[in-house]
Amino acid sequence: MTVIDLRSDTVTQPTAGMREAMARAPLGDDVYGEDPTVNKLESWLAEHLGFSAALFVPSGTMSNLLGLMAHCERGDEYIVGQHAHTYKYEGGGAAVLGSIQPQPLDNQADGSLDLNQVIAAIKVDDFHFARTRLLALENTMQGKVLSLEYLAAARKLTQEKGLGLHLDGARLYNAAVKLGVDAREITQHFDSVSVCLSKGLGAPIGSVLCGSSAFIAKARRLRKMVGGGMRQAGSIAAAGLYALEHQVERLADDHRNAAFLGKGLHELGFDVEPVQTNMVYVQIGERAQQLKTFCAERGIVLSASPRLRMVTHLDVSSTQMEQVIAAFAEFGSR
Repeated sequence: MTVIDLRSDTVTQPTAGMREAMARAPLGDDVYGEDPTVNKLESWLAEHLGFSAALFVPSGTMSNLLGLMAHCERGDEYIVGQHAHTYKYEGGGAAVLGSIQPQPLDNQADGSLDLNQVIAAIKVDDFHFARTRLLALENTMQGKVLSLEYLAAARKLTQEKGLGLHLDGARLYNAAVKLGVDAREITQHFDSVSVCLSKGLGAPIGSVLCGSSAFIAKARRLRKMVGGGMRQAGSIAAAGLYALEHQVERLADDHRNAAFLGKGLHELGFDVEPVQTNMVYVQIGERAQQLKTFCAERGIVLSASPRLRMVTHLDVSSTQMEQVIAAFAEFGSR
């Protein structure tokens, strides 16, 4: 039985072309700055996204952590969404390892933060309070794309208030493909950006943090502190380069498959949230575990969540979306 795994776009396998690129990548010691493939990845992404420097790290969690710690000192604060990955899904690393206080705000229905609420959350310069230093946004946010107009407004706000602006761009390229723009049109508004290579882009490992030369120099020192230095890392950096050069435009296929899946489930009577990119959210309620077990018996791997998230990626096809819809139809008729 062929498995259809919709838990996340992190479950993909490297393509044949990616494996070949990994096998023939020239290598060196990256801690010494001597791995030519890592250096190429960092310079390539920095240039394409409009930054002066970049840093390759093992994971998006580490990339975001280094970004927050490079922007903020101990006792500083960053403003972030209640459902943002940096706040909710990264083990409290900013607080535990960086002594950075999060100030979470409710995410709006479109994934954004209300900028008036952001302004209200900024602390006055008083020793009673943590010092507000940074606004952190996420794009896409649970599959939703932040508009370019919103990003420009956020940039203007942070400049007026003297804050840094960080983007968790784990699925930056999904947002760019959805908007039909070059990714630089998004990143131009930010002081730093974390780009994940192992989600929709399909690489097996790695993220890249981009920013100014001074910012990345600080982040490189912090990477050493948290154990993120790698040696002959070019073999995995090559996978990221291959993904960036060959697997960005195909993200539109994932979006089409997600839209097809969402439409099919909606027509069956399931409560489906509007689909923008490669994520389909369905309200399942108390039958979540039953659905997970039912689908597993049919080769479909899901999470057991009342608000079920299904994520399309390069290892699932439109034909398999039809199989998933058929399984939901069968489940719903029980």
